[in-house]
Order: sequence, then C-alpha cells, then structure tokens
Amino acid sequence: MLHLKEFMDERIGIINDELAKYINKLNAPSNLKKSMNYSLMAGGKRIRPILLFATLQAFQKNLNLGLPVACALEMIHTYSLIHDDLPCMDDDDLRRGKPTNHKVFGEAVAVLAGDGLLTYSFQIIMESDQFTPEQKVALVYELAKAAGPEGMVAGQLADMEGENGNLSLQELEYIHLHKTGKLLAFPIIAATILADCDREVKKELAEYAKHIGLAFQIQDDILDVEGTTEKLGKTAGSDTENNKSTYITLLSLEGAKEKLNEHLSKARAILERLPIDTTLLLEITDLIGKREN
Repeated sequence: MLHLKEFMDERIGIINDELAKYINKLNAPSNLKKSMNYSLMAGGKRIRPILLFATLQAFQKNLNLGLPVACALEMIHTYSLIHDDLPCMDDDDLRRGKPTNHKVFGEAVAVLAGDGLLTYSFQIIMESDQFTPEQKVALVYELAKAAGPEGMVAGQLADMEGENGNLSLQELEYIHLHKTGKLLAFPIIAATILADCDREVKKELAEYAKHIGLAFQIQDDILDVEGTTEKLGKTAGSDTENNKSTYITLLSLEGAKEKLNEHLSKARAILERLPIDTTLLLEITDLIGKREN
C-alpha cells in the first residue's frame, strides 16, 4: 500500500489531468475558460479530493470511481476562493503565491469564472456514467447542502458579519463548521455514498469529518500568526490586520494549539474503532495538524 505522500502525488497528478480535460472540452468563451483554468490550476493541496480517495481506499473501492466527484468538488472549492478574493469580499491580491483571479482577468470575468465553476460541478456529476441515478441524486444533494446557504455560503456571510466584532467561541465554530468544515466533510460523505456503507459507519465518519474540519481551520488561524507569506501563498497576518476573531484571539496561541490537538485526538479515536482500513485517513489527520500552508 502507498504511503500518504506517494498516494497524494499520484492522485494529484490524476486529478489535475482530469480537471484540464473537463475545462478543455467546455463549449464556452475562450477568456472564460482561461479564467476558470487559471485558478483551478494555480496549485493547491487538493486536500478535499485526497480525502475522497482515501475514504474510498478505506472501503477498498476503485479510486477512479470518485474522480468526477473529486473534480466537481475542487471546482466548487476554487470558485469559492475566486469569490472570496474579490474586492467586495476579502479584497486579496495573492492566492497560492500568484495574483488573484480578478487582478489578472478583471472583476467581471472573475465573478463569471466562479459562477461557471460552481454550476459546471453539478453538470459533471449528472453527466457521469459511473453512478446510479440514486447516487447522482444523493451526491448532488449533499454537495449543494455543503456549498450553499446551509453550508459554505452561510459561513462566509457569518464570517463577514463577524469582522471587527467580538465573537464567542460558539459563533466562531459556527463560521468554521460552515465556511470550511462542510466542504471538507463532503468528500467523506460522498465516499460513503459511493461505497454504499452501513448507517453506523457513515455516522461515525461524518463525526470524524466535523473534527478534522475544525482542526483544519484552527491550524489556519495558527499559521496566520506563525506562518510566512512565502509558505502560505497568501498574506500572513491578515486576520490580525483585519481585526478578525480567531481561535488565537479567543483562546490564545497556546489555547488554540490545545483545541487543535483535542479535535485531532477525537478524529483519530473515531478512525481507530472503525471496521475499515483507515491507515491513509489517519495519516491525513496527522498532516492537517502539521501542515505549513
């Protein structure tokens, strides 16, 4: 069995090739395709697709079964970054070490590129001949719920409205569970749909996904303080500059690290009691706590 680094290198190569194919075959204006492709291929850890593949591996399923869903998911994640960077949102100049989409293509094209990636993602799932009609409905439903007004969009609004305010820990967790956590949980839920696993395992994995989603965001907050712009690929210290409530401001740096370890420990405990091979998922859990960007 591949170790996580080899597994990630192999799957990232495959998904990058597949994403390029999806964009190339689009019957769309050239500048729109260029803008979509610019952000889609700007790098990134592909952690969400990796979670999908690792969960399928745990169920001993063919990994390529998840390829259309992994591409759809990465398109939605990329759309959210394009829109987050806009002047009306976070007004960022850098993303993954490169100029943000609107800095290269202009605001109007950037908005439309994000819109295109969002809607194309659902088309990809519906057009796939790898899924049963029931799986398509379940996948689209879960993805819409994770990305839409009950998920990521709600989290983004709460995040914006919480700027320059003194949020409680409960309010901050709401933001992170929705803005980041729901879309990090989706690949795990999607894998359980494709693997047709039993209800109890699905419930346990959903709880695991919640813990790693929060852990991922806490580490983001820690890196904003301890990381560098070069390593992060975006401006370090922006949370402090924007006077945002974070796990650091609410709990202190040491307290945030304790909370991070608490969520990681709970995530590991869930994986260790599941009746599937969770080796890769355990490695990903450790990676989330140690990542530097």
